[in-house]
Amino acid sequence: MQEFDLLVVGGGPGGYVAAIRAAQRGLSVGVVEKEKAGGVCLNWGCIPTKAMLRSAEVYETVLHAADFGINVGDVSVDYDAISRRKDDVVKGLTDGVAGLLKANGVTVINGHARFTGPTTLDVYATGESPLGAGGPRYAAEPTGAEPIEQVSARDVIIATGSVPVQLPLPGADLPGVITSDGAFGLQEVPKRLTVIGGSAVGAEWASLFNTLGSEVTIVEMLDTLVPAEDAEIGKALGRSFGKSGIKVLTGATVSGIEQADGALRVAVDGAKPQQVDADVVLFGVGRKPNTAQLDLERAGVSTDQRGFIGVDEALRTDVEHVYAIGDVTGKALLAHVASHQGVVAAETIAGHHARIDYGVIPAATFTHPEIASVGLTEAQAKEAGHEVVVGKMPFAALGRAKSYGDTEGFMKVVAGAKYGEVLGVHIIGPSASDLITEGSLAMALEATLDELAETIHAHPTLGEIGMEAAMVALGLPIHVAPPKKR
Repeated sequence: MQEFDLLVVGGGPGGYVAAIRAAQRGLSVGVVEKEKAGGVCLNWGCIPTKAMLRSAEVYETVLHAADFGINVGDVSVDYDAISRRKDDVVKGLTDGVAGLLKANGVTVINGHARFTGPTTLDVYATGESPLGAGGPRYAAEPTGAEPIEQVSARDVIIATGSVPVQLPLPGADLPGVITSDGAFGLQEVPKRLTVIGGSAVGAEWASLFNTLGSEVTIVEMLDTLVPAEDAEIGKALGRSFGKSGIKVLTGATVSGIEQADGALRVAVDGAKPQQVDADVVLFGVGRKPNTAQLDLERAGVSTDQRGFIGVDEALRTDVEHVYAIGDVTGKALLAHVASHQGVVAAETIAGHHARIDYGVIPAATFTHPEIASVGLTEAQAKEAGHEVVVGKMPFAALGRAKSYGDTEGFMKVVAGAKYGEVLGVHIIGPSASDLITEGSLAMALEATLDELAETIHAHPTLGEIGMEAAMVALGLPIHVAPPKKR
């Protein structure tokens, strides 16, 4: 039996970060990973989708090259080449993570872990995990009746992530009905695509395939796309999608899917019931914790009704010496949150102090236009009892956005009316995912509108939008017209 100070179950963005930090603190560390280092983020989520979205962005730019005075010949999409580039990017990063684990002295055990006690586990060999057209990836089960390894540790971190949710709709098991994981198994750009769910995952796939030439319909149950975002952001994305040719159906649900006339016919219910024909139907409705076959009951670790593992501020479960991080905790299903939780858990186990502030978590959606946010929406701030002021600054008023050729969108700052403390920042537009860092830092440092407005920003940059939005909120705008006096 192999013995460690710490055993991490899962080598994703939470698990491998926790392992590296614990090793840096002098602990002997093992990681059990049944697939590839990097988890969902590097292999099936953040990185591969962003690589493909970048290809789509380049394609879109070249199509409009003449607007910049550049003449090009015929332009076409080579989907195989896009997929190969994506695979190369993923391999480079997963190999890099494997190298970092090795460099830090972390022992990696390939296989599927099952608890036999709170801090003892058996590891089983796993079969291949082929990705069919419909997925899911985690269909492969542990193989063999006997474990290939037995492991014990002083402390254990559960970091097994999440898997896509597939709604139990009639026809959900038909060929061509896929999850976000299954989308990577597509061999070509679908002619007609219907996306069920307008959250970040669904919106990104809709944006990607629309740019590459698909006829896309997106169905969202709530009134706006990306419903976790500020309502103005969701409405702006809906308008942008509509202009780009995506059929947006909000306030609508899907009651079933059937095969008809050589297509997948999707029954959409809502204010205007209708049927939408597609070649591929993609579920983008959320994720669930990946805890199946871990035998958590043998460890005594409890979960809620949805399967998420409860943890305290240091990521401890209800069982001594057992921690959980990342998507399995249900706190915020984001790779960077998992990584930070990994640091907190590792530092705690090693006898050091670390913390995480769940009120200052940035999120980014890599649609075109991009979306990013941190903190409270305007509605949430009001519901929490704040009197608020709001500053909105359009990218179209920035010289850098004009010269760059991308002026769609705005930044919205929500702040307290009395002291001007920044409560939330919401962006839709170019480089939103990079610009949100200023908002996160402002909230972490408890900055005010005055401090944002008085901070000199380089010109001409997209980053000036933070300073300008703060000026608008203060009622002292420079580069947009002042509000009309009543």
